[in-house]
Amino acid sequence: MEFTLKFIADKMGLELKGDDCIITGLNTLEVAGPQDISFLANPKYISSIETTKAGAVVISPEYAHLVKRAIISSNPYFDFAKLLTFFSKPQGSFQGISPQAYIHPEAELAEDVTVYPFAYVGAKAKIGKGSCLFSGVYIGEDCKVGDNCIIYPNAVLMASVELGSDSIIQGGVVLGADGFGFVPNGDNIFKIPQIGKVSIGKRVEIGANATIDRAALDYTTVGDDTKIDNLVQIGHNCKIGNACLIVALVGISGSTKVGNRVTLAGQAGLSGHLSIGDDVTVGPQSGVAKDIPSNSVVGGSPAMDKRDFLRNAIIAPKLPEMYNKIKGLEKEVAELKALVQTLANK
Repeated sequence: MEFTLKFIADKMGLELKGDDCIITGLNTLEVAGPQDISFLANPKYISSIETTKAGAVVISPEYAHLVKRAIISSNPYFDFAKLLTFFSKPQGSFQGISPQAYIHPEAELAEDVTVYPFAYVGAKAKIGKGSCLFSGVYIGEDCKVGDNCIIYPNAVLMASVELGSDSIIQGGVVLGADGFGFVPNGDNIFKIPQIGKVSIGKRVEIGANATIDRAALDYTTVGDDTKIDNLVQIGHNCKIGNACLIVALVGISGSTKVGNRVTLAGQAGLSGHLSIGDDVTVGPQSGVAKDIPSNSVVGGSPAMDKRDFLRNAIIAPKLPEMYNKIKGLEKEVAELKALVQTLANK
């Protein structure tokens, strides 16, 4: 796969500095060769510009004079990410519907759908045009999969799951498993039937082995453009907004509402029945036990305002020293009290 540098610049609507050349790949500044294109997004790596062998660099205007060939960008990291689509090869090569797949007679498949061997599509399920189901995929009865979706191997959509168009489901994902609903009854624990559904918006990506439980009633929902990393657990009846970033190992307990454009960093845990506002950032390994208003940045466990968390982080290592000083002061105060009492009694 190769492109001219001018073709790339024209396709991206960006300015080309220097002569044209053939580009066959992409790589970091340190590793790139004469036919690779690289990028500089962080000025801390500017020293690599002097030694890079890259044929061209996606770079901001103020640094463009440092390289022989440049695609000039106001946001090099974003434009390099777009450039990756030129060289990204799709997974798999099978096309059509394999006779080794099981398609229920009452299922509806639109045109140009690909179904790999050993996939399963249940009764009354609907698969939109251009969507692709890899081997081992299970699509339960009454599911609705939109157009141009990719569902990778061994992903599971239990009954009545709805998946919006242009979404990507990585391998091992389970959508619509029973929510964790139980009622203790003496020595027994009664399972609450989970009769709700899961609805996933458009352009959503869900990482490998993530799980989103069906609602007990109503819907568990994920909004448009939200991206969910590997090994995330979203409990029943949760409502996740649009354009959220939910990083690996996050756990969200049932009936919690998460607003739009929220970032939940790795291993953050959210209690149930909470309300998280829009444009909130929750730091890694934070434990969230109460509502968070919009436009907040929190961290720690229990989670607190970022400024309080940083102050606490600075103070914590000094606590043993502070403790010893306080004990010393308490001893001095006790001695002074004893001295005052002695003097008063004379």
